[in-house]
Amino acid sequence: MTAHTRDRPPPRGSGEDGRARGKRSSIDPMAGHGGPFALVALCVLKLALRGAGASDGPSSAPAPAPGPAPERLVPAIFVFGDSTVDVGNNNKLPDCTPACRANYPKYGVDYPSHEPTGRFSNGYNLADQLAQFLGFDESPPAFQSLPEKGIARQMKNGINFASGGSGLQNKTGQKLCGQLLCMADQVEKFTSAVEKMGKGSGDLLSRSLFFISVGSNDLFEYTDPDSPPSNRNDTAFLESLVAYYRGYLEDLHAAGARKFSIISPALVGCCPSQRAIAKKHDDIDEFGCFGAANNLSRQLYPMLASMLQDLSRDRAGMNYSVCDSATMAEMIFKPGGGAGFDLTVLDTACCGGAGKCNSSAKLCHNRDNYMFWDSYHPTKAASGLAAMALFSDPGMYVHPINVEALAEL
Repeated sequence: MTAHTRDRPPPRGSGEDGRARGKRSSIDPMAGHGGPFALVALCVLKLALRGAGASDGPSSAPAPAPGPAPERLVPAIFVFGDSTVDVGNNNKLPDCTPACRANYPKYGVDYPSHEPTGRFSNGYNLADQLAQFLGFDESPPAFQSLPEKGIARQMKNGINFASGGSGLQNKTGQKLCGQLLCMADQVEKFTSAVEKMGKGSGDLLSRSLFFISVGSNDLFEYTDPDSPPSNRNDTAFLESLVAYYRGYLEDLHAAGARKFSIISPALVGCCPSQRAIAKKHDDIDEFGCFGAANNLSRQLYPMLASMLQDLSRDRAGMNYSVCDSATMAEMIFKPGGGAGFDLTVLDTACCGGAGKCNSSAKLCHNRDNYMFWDSYHPTKAASGLAAMALFSDPGMYVHPINVEALAEL
């Protein structure tokens, strides 16, 4: 059974009904976790932090990375999206399949407890690391882990609603995962929690950060060669995703949210599982990645950015920071691009290589040099660089402001 409660219709005439299009590719059973890859490309921003006009040669030393804030820059953080930022919600869903959980070894091997927590990583994930830059110890706790009586209290510090395998469409990931929290569920659980807070919630929410990472899983399902959509219309499909996104932002704004950090999908066709699909179906782009998926990623960002600009004009007090992940990914996947920040292995996973990441999988020894932890998700090292980019990008890929500036508003 699924937990979703409502479905937001796509724009009239879009040609898409927002529903899943059949089974995933048989290349890898982890296909529902694709969103995390999209963010890992943000780590290329470390190159930008070397300073505009800096030499590309080996003598060009990077500027010191900003350290985590000594005190909280926002009162609370609320996290929404997919397995990029899930910290254990899927662990608590009884009908969620093992393919959409990360509660078994060797996940969590580099987390402080050295145990799996539900994060699709060897350690902290992007939600944790961005939270650390904002002065928190890690991401706020997973909503599903909270007792009913503790929700209102925890809202004062933030809650993580993200669910691995989810997408902008309600049906995304449902067949693979069995049960997950789609974006409609996540937003509804947040609005219900706001009602529990009582008076005084408006000021706290208006100063808090709303961090959203979603959309890549929708692209994976749509471009799955083993289950192609009928009457394919790429423009209509992307328009429907943007319409869903806008609807969720409108609902969050109506509930009190004002500061949004948004991640667009990067070149999702470059994660290890999608590279395998590219080879199988002879659709290999200039980076050795799955061309069909990457083309959609490139088209989606400007549509998303335009929607955010329009929405911020229509909604009083709304401010946002949005990442052009596709452009950053293009830089990192160019020959030699990863070496600039010690990510020297870009096309295979540290855990399991081209296979599954589980208790019997073989681990790489140099995890800090790998971009990918498993077939879809970044290593702790890669997501740490991504968090630095989100927080302090000087304006190359994060627009119109970075998260540090957003927090100060």
